[in-house]
Amino acid sequence: MSILSGKNILLGISAGIAAYKTASLVRLFVKAGAQVKVVMTPSSKAFITPLTLSTLSKHPVHSSFTNEEDEHATWNNHVDLGLWADIFIIAPATANTLSKMASGSSDNLLLATYLSAKCSVYFAPAMDLDMYKHESTKASFKTLQGYGNIMIPATSGELASGLVGEGRMAEPEDIVAFIENDILNALPLKGKKVLITAGPTYEAIDPVRFIGNHSSGKMGFEIARAAANLGAQVVLITGPTHQKVSHALIKVMPVVSAQEMYDVAHTYFNDVDIAVLSAAVADFRPKEVATQKIKKQKPTLTLELEKTKDILASLGAIKDRQYLVGFALETNDEIENAKGKLKRKNLNLIVLNSLNDKGAGFKNDTNKVTFIDDKDIITEFELKSKADVALDLLNKIIEQIHA
Repeated sequence: MSILSGKNILLGISAGIAAYKTASLVRLFVKAGAQVKVVMTPSSKAFITPLTLSTLSKHPVHSSFTNEEDEHATWNNHVDLGLWADIFIIAPATANTLSKMASGSSDNLLLATYLSAKCSVYFAPAMDLDMYKHESTKASFKTLQGYGNIMIPATSGELASGLVGEGRMAEPEDIVAFIENDILNALPLKGKKVLITAGPTYEAIDPVRFIGNHSSGKMGFEIARAAANLGAQVVLITGPTHQKVSHALIKVMPVVSAQEMYDVAHTYFNDVDIAVLSAAVADFRPKEVATQKIKKQKPTLTLELEKTKDILASLGAIKDRQYLVGFALETNDEIENAKGKLKRKNLNLIVLNSLNDKGAGFKNDTNKVTFIDDKDIITEFELKSKADVALDLLNKIIEQIHA
């Protein structure tokens, strides 16, 4: 999944021959999972039709403040367009449009929307080589970058004039890659590797039956998704669950038993910066696993159980530079039990759940947690969605690793 998935992208098109490439650009944004709206200068419609772009974007295309052909036309609100966008990309950005952007002119809908935008603004220049090198154009580049706008440099190649040189708009694939990389490089977990465990483990009794628990894996999957969205490379080790995640930065490692989770966690732990162990790992497993299905021949069945390896404690024992987080699900003496687990297992942070809190625990889409860190700072939260809890947790980790 692209880092652009779920983003609202506003594409501004000015009147240059490179406008024909915007059909491909819209398709690439949509394929990446973004919502795309298009605003055009009136003159740009001579190079590509609004019908083409509206068909590809699945949204109406705007090029004027009102539709002059409709006597009942409504106002195309440039402020609303600017506020809607998470990303505003102006491509092609002609010398004329860039000059107007730099000077604050707003004589068309695209420019008025630009002046209203609160999001990141990218511009991809497209013009002939002499125009690209002209001092006034360079001044526009410098002014716009001084405003915080981000320039996607033109490339060298054959130009519409027949000349060969700098001024050719970057190709659509390169524009998308540039924006993705720019967003990723600014994310707080860029360059960090994160290991996350999620879900239950199943401990076999025989080929048919197992010992398990009610963990759905929702919390761990939300943490993995949030960590990846913040730029981390994630290894998600998950027990049996119906949860799904698709993200370019998440590597999913399915396991079944506590021993398998232990082995995979130890395989990756030395290479990660952060480990969040949210899985509900079985504490015991049958000492002997029957090779054939156990028949109901007796009125009772006795199983001898043995302890599973404590994954969290074993990682805490070998922890070096890693920031290690554990979870504690308690029913009584919650704070004291969680503090004891934090110290015994050499954790940096523990996330406490109480089954006494309505809406917390297994299978719910919500959770109510308390953070306790190794400095004995206790932070309590209200009931939230597990997605919001995941963000709270990662913000706490980011705060501490950068302290």
